[in-house]
Amino acid sequence: MSLHPEPIGEIPAETVRVARAAFPKGNIVTRLRDEFSILYQDEDFRRFYPSRGQPALAPWRLALITIFQFLEHLSDRQAADSVRARIDWKYALGLELTDPGFHFSVLTEFRARLVAGQAEHLLLDTMLERFKARGLIKARGKQRTDSTHVLGAVHDLHLLELVAETLRATLDDLAAVVPDWVRGIAQPAWFERYAHRIEDYRLPKSREKREALSLEIGTDGFFLLDALDDASAPAAARAVPMVQTLRDVWRVHYARDDGRPRWRAGAELPPVGERLQSPYDPEMHYSTKRQMEWSGYKVH
Repeated sequence: MSLHPEPIGEIPAETVRVARAAFPKGNIVTRLRDEFSILYQDEDFRRFYPSRGQPALAPWRLALITIFQFLEHLSDRQAADSVRARIDWKYALGLELTDPGFHFSVLTEFRARLVAGQAEHLLLDTMLERFKARGLIKARGKQRTDSTHVLGAVHDLHLLELVAETLRATLDDLAAVVPDWVRGIAQPAWFERYAHRIEDYRLPKSREKREALSLEIGTDGFFLLDALDDASAPAAARAVPMVQTLRDVWRVHYARDDGRPRWRAGAELPPVGERLQSPYDPEMHYSTKRQMEWSGYKVH
C-alpha cells in the first residue's frame, strides 16, 4: 500500500447531526476530535509507506483508532467493529454513517509498520507534542505512559483474542465430530471460559491479568493438543481441520519451559507474514513484496 496524504477535513454533516443528538454533552472520543482536530496528520507517517501501490487507509485515522483501543481495552476485531457501529467513533474519524470500515488485520499491519520503522514512540510522541503546543501539559516532567505501553497493550489484546478464539473454535468443531471424547477430556473451567466467542467479552485491562489469562489459555491448548496426540484419541478428532490451525497458532505464539507455557518473545516470533491473523482465515497473511504491502491471500 502507498500513502497519499489526506487532510483530516470536515466531519460529514449527517454524522455531526446524529452524534450531537446521541451525545449532546459529548464523550471522551467526540471531545478529542473537537479539541484536537489536528492531533495526527498523514505527514506524521509518510516515511513508513512506499510511494507506489494501492492507497493505504488514512494513517491519522489508524493512529486515533489505536489510541481509542488503548483507552477502551479493545482487541483489533472489537475496534474494527466499533469503527463500523459506533457513532462517536465515526464522528471522531470523520466518516460517513454508512462507511463500511475495514478488516481488523489492518490495525495489526499499522503497528507492524511502526515497529519495523523503529517508531514505537510515534503515537504518543505526536499526541504529547500537540498537547504541549496547546498548553495543556508542561514541557518538563516525565510522562508515565509511552507509546511502547500503548502498542504493547493493544498487541496483547489482539493476541489474546486470537489464541482464545482459536482454542474455542477448535473445541467447538471437535464437539461436533467427537462429542463423547470432548466431554471426556474437557476441564471444568472450559465450559465457562470457551462457551462464547471471545470477541463478546471485555478482555482484561491490566497487564498482569492479561498475562495470567494468556497462560491459562496456553495451558488449556497444550492439554488439548497432548490429548489429541495420545494414542487413545480417535482419528476423526485429529482429522478436524481446525486442529491444525490450533497447532500452528500455538507453535508461533507459545513455548513450553519445563512443561509450563509462556508467550514467545518478539525475537522468537516468525516474520509477520508467516503469522495467522484469524483462525477462520488461515490463508490470510500480512505480506510485503517490493515495497508494496497488503493483507490478503498468498497465491502459490
